[in-house]
Amino acid sequence: MIGLVAATGMTGGCVNVTAPDKPIEINLNIAVTQQVVYRLDGEAKSLIQQNPGGIF
Repeated sequence: MIGLVAATGMTGGCVNVTAPDKPIEINLNIAVTQQVVYRLDGEAKSLIQQNPGGIF
């Protein structure tokens, strides 16, 4: 019995956790694209073509 307790004590371990010396850096490369889709009513389109200066 004593031998079993001694063997268990020898195999038991200790876990040490230490903080790193340098801060942890996380680099994120993110590409954001945007697409705009528009449709004009036929009447609005002809109005814009008739007045290219933008004054209605």
